[in-house]
Amino acid sequence: MVEEAEPRESRATAYTTLAAGPDFRHELEVKRSRFITVIRRTGDEDGARALVAGLRKEFHDARHHCSAFVLGPDRDIQRSSDDGEPSGTAGIPMLEALLRRETAPGVTDLSDISAVVVRYFGGILLGAGGLVRAYSESVSSALDLAPLVRRSRLRICSVEVPHSAAGRLENDLRAAGYVMAETSYGAITTVLRLALPDQADELERAGERLASMTAGSAALRPGETEWIDVPF
Repeated sequence: MVEEAEPRESRATAYTTLAAGPDFRHELEVKRSRFITVIRRTGDEDGARALVAGLRKEFHDARHHCSAFVLGPDRDIQRSSDDGEPSGTAGIPMLEALLRRETAPGVTDLSDISAVVVRYFGGILLGAGGLVRAYSESVSSALDLAPLVRRSRLRICSVEVPHSAAGRLENDLRAAGYVMAETSYGAITTVLRLALPDQADELERAGERLASMTAGSAALRPGETEWIDVPF
């Protein structure tokens, strides 16, 4: 019997991805060729390939459905496809557009994202260099407009308070800049959940702030870590 290795914890504690919601679409025309870019947030390779398969059906009369995707907090899964375009002129430029996207000055951490560029040939040959520029620009210009979020690995901490105090405390915590996770309600109390940086000093400061807000009547209970979307 062979024991399965435990999943390796990511080295990254945060990365950038597409905001949750529908696919983002953007169209570019280059010398009468249409380049329709579709970007989807994807957590695994099956999801990335499903995007390609769906667009092949939707745009069944298009000549090319080129793709690239980057997955995982550490961006350790990277794939691309030229789908019939000359080798290296579509998929790789698209992948590089994803990998080189700066989400903050000097920061390139975009991941869990798939891009497909559907091309309708316009009758004018673009040449290898023209194709590279067109596919790269198609993805880059879509990312310029796409809604992005910061995804962070945070420690979920709970605070149990009476129902009568929950609303005000939650408002105070939000006003203080804390990221709130799911709230649950019991028969007598409400459990508020905060998503905090997974660092001892941060947890200590949050506990002290909470004690100050509640005159010492509420305590912070650290739980497991989760990946949480945090708006920029």
